[in-house]
Amino acid sequence: MPTGSIREHLFPAVCAAALTAALGLAAAAPVLAQPIETVRKLCADPIARLERSERIPRQLLAAVALAESGRWDKARGAIFAWPWTVTAGGKGRFFATKAEAIAEVRRLRAAGVRNIDVGCMQINLMYHPDAFDDLDQAFDPAENVAYAARFLKRLNDARRSWSMAVGLYHSSNREFLYPYRRKVLKLWNQERHRVAMEKRKTQIEKYKKLRAERRRKSRRRRS
Repeated sequence: MPTGSIREHLFPAVCAAALTAALGLAAAAPVLAQPIETVRKLCADPIARLERSERIPRQLLAAVALAESGRWDKARGAIFAWPWTVTAGGKGRFFATKAEAIAEVRRLRAAGVRNIDVGCMQINLMYHPDAFDDLDQAFDPAENVAYAARFLKRLNDARRSWSMAVGLYHSSNREFLYPYRRKVLKLWNQERHRVAMEKRKTQIEKYKKLRAERRRKSRRRRS
């Protein structure tokens, strides 16, 4: 893996079957101790916060996270970043808890594996050895996302290009950089469209409620 990259292996296109098959991620859903909506926000909330504080284009860091640890949510018909994802040797698994994910990393290390990606943003522990104090911090979604946000911003500062920064986040090898960049930019467009549609839906619902309230008041005045 080239110096400075977080990932070297190539992640799949965004769809449930291709995502699971290409990543080698466990297809079976883990048994969750928390509601899936709560787990979904563990990555999403710090991502949104860091996009604002680090002045990263909205939904861009979110798109990177989806490319890195995206998991299909059948109920929502969408994917979301999974905080307890562990990938090694081109194969990854979604775990139900932080403790299980940490145990997997320890098992891999005991077996001599060092090239391991972890968390929402799949930070590589071998190429970024000083990113975290310990595995507990590495799997803390806020810490994991914060490191990724700072790294992505440094890449943009160096190249003056967010699209190039996205590619370099994955690899400095052109063979991997450009396909990954295309995938993330596609995800970015999808995320921006999704957010825009959600805002539009909220505005429509707000307008409908306001209109209904005005009608009720009008009827009361006429009665």
